[in-house]
Amino acid sequence: MELILDALLSAVQITGLVIIMMMLIEWINVTSGGQMGAHLGRSRFGQVLLGGFLGVIPGCMGGFAVVSLYSHGMISFGALIAMLIASSGDEAFLMLAMFPGKAMLLFGALLVIGIAAGLIVDMLSKAHKAPHTHCDEHFEVHGGDHHGIGASWNNLKRASWQRIILMIGIGAFIAALAMGMLEHDHEPSAAGHFNVFDEYWINLLFAVCSLLALWAAAFGSNHFVHDHLWNHVVKKHLLRIFLWSFGALLLIEAGMHYFDLESIVKGNIPILILLAVLIGLIPESGPHLIFVTMFAGGLIPFSVLLASSISQDGHASLPLLAETKTGFIKAKIINAAVAAALGYALYLFGL
Repeated sequence: MELILDALLSAVQITGLVIIMMMLIEWINVTSGGQMGAHLGRSRFGQVLLGGFLGVIPGCMGGFAVVSLYSHGMISFGALIAMLIASSGDEAFLMLAMFPGKAMLLFGALLVIGIAAGLIVDMLSKAHKAPHTHCDEHFEVHGGDHHGIGASWNNLKRASWQRIILMIGIGAFIAALAMGMLEHDHEPSAAGHFNVFDEYWINLLFAVCSLLALWAAAFGSNHFVHDHLWNHVVKKHLLRIFLWSFGALLLIEAGMHYFDLESIVKGNIPILILLAVLIGLIPESGPHLIFVTMFAGGLIPFSVLLASSISQDGHASLPLLAETKTGFIKAKIINAAVAAALGYALYLFGL
């Protein structure tokens, strides 16, 4: 029961942080009219940079934008590769919640690797752009978004049941963060030592950020609240993120309690790198969480996490599969090759 409750507490915390950050990204995307980074540079170098920076944005919104631009022949294949390597999908949110300092270092490494790989691919590739295809529907900016989120006091006065549930849920999550109800038991910090990445300060920061999400849920237009926050974020992501988080955390907690996972894992790092690369080929968020959780628990080295992060891209590549299966296969092969090469290289250097 203690293992279940601990995994449940962690899953609630992680899911809440992920959903809040997704809501904020929806807010930014709609407020900008879906034009985050839409002004492309004329050179392929600029396109690769754009692909990398959009890919490193937590979640799949930036990935969907890059796939949409690629499918319309507006950016190069190298820019697509840069995005896929830099992207960690929804797991980026989880890593920020579980080990924020190391997560930022990982994202920086993924960005550099993605841009370098994208430039090399473009130099070696003859066909730099994809043919024009039908519009990608996964990058969700709707006709009702031309006025941004349409914040108004009148929206709150005529609150729907979805808006009320969102406000209650976000408000309860803010209270839990502020009161330390979701914190884990850690060894106290050394006297007089301030750590900006301490869980207490991170939770306070997320509580403040959550106030912005609460404001958007309270005063945003009915279209924004229903179509973006409720239908897109809550209905499509909340349950899946919670179940994957809870399942993976429970599995790890039980494994660490009943088995000596540390000794088992330490002797099989090369196999784990291979598994991380292969599992990363799945165009879906979730399976990668097992490696995130193991790294957070100190069971695997950075080389395994890096290989997994390079190979996987959340579900940003799903619209690519719908647009061009050949492009999807080629991109995934390149991702896997880069992931395996760098993963084993770092392992040889003891990382």
